[in-house]
Amino acid sequence: MPRLDFPAAENRRARAWPVGARTSRRLLKRAATLCAALACGLPLTSFAQVKIGLVLSLTGPAASLGIPARDTVALLPKQIGGQNVEYIVLDDASDTTQAVQDTKKLISENHVDAIIGSSITPNSLAMIDVVAEGETPMISLASSAKIIEPVDAKRHWVFKTPQTDAMMASAIAEHASGHGVKTIAFIGQADALGETFYAEVAKFAQLHHIDVVASERFNRTDPSVTGQVLKILATHPDAVVVGAAGTPAALPPKTLRQRGYKGVIYHNHGVGNNDFLRVCGADCNGTFLPASPVLVAAQLPADHPAKRLALDYIARFEGQHGAGSVSAFGSYTWDAGVLLEHAIPLALKAGAPGTPPFRRALRDALEGTRGLADTNGVVNMSAADHLGLDQRARVMVEINNGKWLYQPH
Repeated sequence: MPRLDFPAAENRRARAWPVGARTSRRLLKRAATLCAALACGLPLTSFAQVKIGLVLSLTGPAASLGIPARDTVALLPKQIGGQNVEYIVLDDASDTTQAVQDTKKLISENHVDAIIGSSITPNSLAMIDVVAEGETPMISLASSAKIIEPVDAKRHWVFKTPQTDAMMASAIAEHASGHGVKTIAFIGQADALGETFYAEVAKFAQLHHIDVVASERFNRTDPSVTGQVLKILATHPDAVVVGAAGTPAALPPKTLRQRGYKGVIYHNHGVGNNDFLRVCGADCNGTFLPASPVLVAAQLPADHPAKRLALDYIARFEGQHGAGSVSAFGSYTWDAGVLLEHAIPLALKAGAPGTPPFRRALRDALEGTRGLADTNGVVNMSAADHLGLDQRARVMVEINNGKWLYQPH
């Protein structure tokens, strides 16, 4: 704590004779004023620190999504707007209950100013009530549009960086229609991701006059989907859409190929990492997914709005983790950092970090983001749109021999 320094004349007087009642009251008043200022935080701006909490799926079935996000945290800025930034990372173990507990801890114990996460849709949806009650802005790293739509009283506090399932489902329907697909089957995770992605796939299939002939579900931890695949094969679909994320998403395409399926297979963008490629192997050759531009940044045309920043992020990440280590899930965390780096200096005008005025202003600054380029596109948020990306933020990619190949329109 700072030393209480009094004027030299008073110090000399204090040493020369006992302090009288008037002098004593004056000294006490000065001390009380300084202590009150310290307690109220007036001189603490130099000691203020922005705290960002992250709820990531570092273990469990979704670990292949959370680990690249965690590895990206080390690349995020340590100082923004003249304030030091602390990042506090917690593991939700791919579990909704743990995600809620982590969120409560970050808000009530760590007093964070914002939360990034979770890595997956069910966990992000479960966190909404907690961040709304704690009036703490949250930037999700998961896909479902339901995380941010509609922007009601609770989602007022929630933003996200990945493309929505609606954006990606429309890309699949456009590609399928352009390649003569008339019927599709769907197999997805038995959770919020699978259900919301199916709803979007069915909607856009109808718009493109494609019939959905089967719809099956599986759990992230299921060892087999043979029963579901046999039901799908009985309908003879031209294409199969897999609505799943991470390495568990490799099970349906592997089973389809092993059972002799020769049609087109599409994936959700939740498979955009090397762990998925490793697990799926040759069974995923010739399959397609709508993806983040980061996966194929070097192959993009020079005028793509995400190319330069995506290449910069890739160079930073691979400089730490080796060639070919980058994934879309790390880029979503990087983009959350880009949003915060833009919004924090604006929020500091309204209050000090760690205070409700700062968190409210941070939320407002995020919502007011306009024309901000990141690794996935250009962000233009509004009171009704807490993502802000347009169709330039998605690209169609083919998997071939463990590589992502950009597919121009």
